[in-house]
Amino acid sequence: MSKRRDKNERPWAPFSQSAADDKETAEQVPETPQTRSPTYRLAYDDPDFLASEPLRGVRLQLEMGKTEMALAQAGILSTVVLFGGARIPEPGQPAWAARNEVQRQRLEANSRYYDEARKFAAIASQHSANTSGGKEYVIVTGGGPGVMEAGNRGAADVGAVSIALNITLPHEQAPNLYATPELCFNFHYFAIRKMHFLLRAKAMAIFPGGYGTLDELMEALTLIQTGRMEKMPVLLFGESFWRRLIDFEFLAEEGTISPEDLSLFSYVETAQQGWDIIAEFYGL
Repeated sequence: MSKRRDKNERPWAPFSQSAADDKETAEQVPETPQTRSPTYRLAYDDPDFLASEPLRGVRLQLEMGKTEMALAQAGILSTVVLFGGARIPEPGQPAWAARNEVQRQRLEANSRYYDEARKFAAIASQHSANTSGGKEYVIVTGGGPGVMEAGNRGAADVGAVSIALNITLPHEQAPNLYATPELCFNFHYFAIRKMHFLLRAKAMAIFPGGYGTLDELMEALTLIQTGRMEKMPVLLFGESFWRRLIDFEFLAEEGTISPEDLSLFSYVETAQQGWDIIAEFYGL
């Protein structure tokens, strides 16, 4: 008669020892010149090996897989991506990144975008909580300060989960404290991070920012323009900022984009205006 398997047991596999088991066993081996040698380490438990140049492809896969598995296990089905400048302060707070008085005044004047990002994230997150238990239209940010913090904070304001996709940078501080800890990730590769931003996206809210914000916006517009991604609402908050920064109409006039490409995004000023565009697009 076969033994009845306990429901808490690990599913049957042809190998009796798991990778975790072998890692623990290897740690108990007596220290000798042989066991101290880096070559003796288990390959998957050797950080120097994993960080080596020939293993770059494996690291790309690991960054792709770890985040994908965690989001799938959390049941996250779709997201609203919120991009914007890390240097834009909360209203009433000093502009920590200002290099001179003019920059300080401009950054602090732009703190209104922190408020709008926070309000927008709260609206989206409340809808997510009310309609899907926090599985659809989940706010995802870059996890840093400024507008990114405002996005995670807006979700926290209404008791909702939010995602943070941080990246390791030489002068970047720790993740903001408003992202859901179990949905806070850290990346080495910008490319894999950007893939995760867009894989579940149903809308994008883009606030004023710098090179990083522009990079993320342009990649998304390119993917939509070329049909590699489904069309979705792309909201540019602060029309005067974006019109001064990029003359999209000039690109159409010069023929480097098609006139219809100007419809791939919308200028908005307020959180509610932005959410209304999303709600109309999806019939919410």
